[in-house]
Amino acid sequence: MPLRDVVAEEMVRYLEHLAQRVEKHVRAVPRDRLYKKPFPFGNSLGHLLLHLTGNLNHYIGAGVAGTGYVRDREREFTDPNPPPAEEALARFHEAVTLVRATILKQSESEWGLPITSNHPIQTRFGLFLVVLAHINNHIGQMAWLVQAQGYSTGEPPMW
Repeated sequence: MPLRDVVAEEMVRYLEHLAQRVEKHVRAVPRDRLYKKPFPFGNSLGHLLLHLTGNLNHYIGAGVAGTGYVRDREREFTDPNPPPAEEALARFHEAVTLVRATILKQSESEWGLPITSNHPIQTRFGLFLVVLAHINNHIGQMAWLVQAQGYSTGEPPMW
């Protein structure tokens, strides 16, 4: 199998795995707890979900796929009237679908296109890699927030 296909298929597989884990964490708490912070500092599960959605739409949607998405990063964390859980999850899954399609469209030469505005990332491949790592990082925070509220996803420790 050509390396381009291996890279795309593995990235998509991992993206879908991460998206399932995000949803599992969001669904682990009652709807009325989604945007509650268990601590006076940090974020809520819901605001992390909005942040991940914004991140995917900004870096891959606008930056690679050319969707024209305009990000309001601050609002991702502070929206006083955030969308209901099902709507927020639907938006997240729409962003994941966009990223999946964009990954699969990359030609061999496109993976190496330069990225100049996000040091230390230097290529489009690196941008996709960092976006996936970013999701994984926030899943760790989500797991902590679920446990801090006395709930569980029921999943064993994994990566």
